[in-house]
Amino acid sequence: MGLYRLTGDGIQGFYTPSMHRSTAHCIKDLERSGQLVRIQREVDPYLEMAEIHRRVFAAGGPAILFERVKGSDFPAASNLYGTIERARFIFRKTIKRVQALIALKADPSQLFRRPSSGFYALRGALHALPRRTVGAPVRYRRTTIDRLPAIQSWPMDGGPFITLPQVYSEGRRAGLMQSNLGMYRVQLSGNEYSPGEQIGLHYQIHRGIGVHQTEAMERNRPFPVSIFVGGPPAHTFAAVMPLPEGVPEVAFAGALAGRAFRYSLDRWKDEQGRRLRQVVSADADFCITGIVAPDLLPEGPFGDHLGYYSLAHLFPALRVNAVYHRKNAIWPFTVVGRPPQEDTIFGKLIHELTEPMVPVSIPGLKAMHAVDQAGVHPLMLAIGQERYTPYLKERQPAEILTIANAILGFGQASLAKYLWIAAAQDNPELDINDIESFFSHMLERVDWSRDLHFHTSTTMDTLDYSGVTINRGSKLVVAAAGEKKRSLANTVPGIEIGDGFSDLR
Repeated sequence: MGLYRLTGDGIQGFYTPSMHRSTAHCIKDLERSGQLVRIQREVDPYLEMAEIHRRVFAAGGPAILFERVKGSDFPAASNLYGTIERARFIFRKTIKRVQALIALKADPSQLFRRPSSGFYALRGALHALPRRTVGAPVRYRRTTIDRLPAIQSWPMDGGPFITLPQVYSEGRRAGLMQSNLGMYRVQLSGNEYSPGEQIGLHYQIHRGIGVHQTEAMERNRPFPVSIFVGGPPAHTFAAVMPLPEGVPEVAFAGALAGRAFRYSLDRWKDEQGRRLRQVVSADADFCITGIVAPDLLPEGPFGDHLGYYSLAHLFPALRVNAVYHRKNAIWPFTVVGRPPQEDTIFGKLIHELTEPMVPVSIPGLKAMHAVDQAGVHPLMLAIGQERYTPYLKERQPAEILTIANAILGFGQASLAKYLWIAAAQDNPELDINDIESFFSHMLERVDWSRDLHFHTSTTMDTLDYSGVTINRGSKLVVAAAGEKKRSLANTVPGIEIGDGFSDLR
């Protein structure tokens, strides 16, 4: 039962249970609406499942339930978020609440101009605080790492990976409101891992889990980490949400799920008698708990979203304590590769939710767009205000350079490799999402002798191999402001290019 309110359209729920409490609930919902297909024959997790997924995604097809996975006790599901329409459908009952919360944070005056926004925001906030529970469905039974679906997407991958994990950690101040929940790939076997006892953790630069491990090492304390798979789809989405530091993903997960993030605790003492606690997501389909080992082990290669393999490197490994699963558990996964892929949809949904926060996060910034076709982090487009020197006859980049530096220090936007930023005053109608028009605008105005700004030997996206070593490389800011300096050619000039070529365009 829920609480209800009277409206002009009749009675509507004010506080209603979450639509999706597990992957199985989501699967049933998609199947009822004709957005899911079942594959009943046994399918090989080595390359075959990934190839099926890629072909269905490329065709704009339905979500997939693999009922029989070779070598595993559990079915698996993929392409759940394969279209933006399906992603919106999954979160259709709660997404307005989260949008209202974010918009209200960006502009509190909306509460007075549009009181209804406060109602939606309140409904989302009601579920933001995590809740401890005794009866956790995920504790139905235990299994082992080798019985999980060992899905390998590409031939040269170092082994099977968890591709939709929710990796949970806490820092010096234990507690869910100081936690981090991130999507960092997890290698289940291969390389030098002890089978069933160790799994690989790959977390890139600028990730919250790294801050927590640093704090644990400074105190010479063990570092417990939990890995959740499945559960409410909102928990998966929360793990990829670029939230400001200090805003816990579990709070966002509860708001988007329409149901507080529920958890239980494992408590024990290590060999030295130190008391340890481990958070277990009550509603997850699976939960792996363990302690990060002190020694690093090779992790990878992995066919990544930049379109090539990220190579094997030394990363932390998790010593596995327990593997829990709920009754009728389903293993959700995705396939990573050259864009567009399913994670492209995550990016679109994130953009829809966070767009109101962009102008208030960095003063003077109007819009920014991480270009999916380039692999997200390599190419960032931005539009900013140029107000520093209005008295000059010719507008020149000044404020937009300040904004560019702020972007390169702002959350995951700091991983941008090429940042192109335009002055809003030059064209108030410029659309950050119209990439062709944006580049035309920039190339008409850029001064190549003045407007290139290099940042050399700085931190770089872990997956970027164009630098001299992992995590280090160079960045380039291209800032353009002022009147058009040139008209771009729209035809190829008459040039001789030799035999064998024709119809040059």
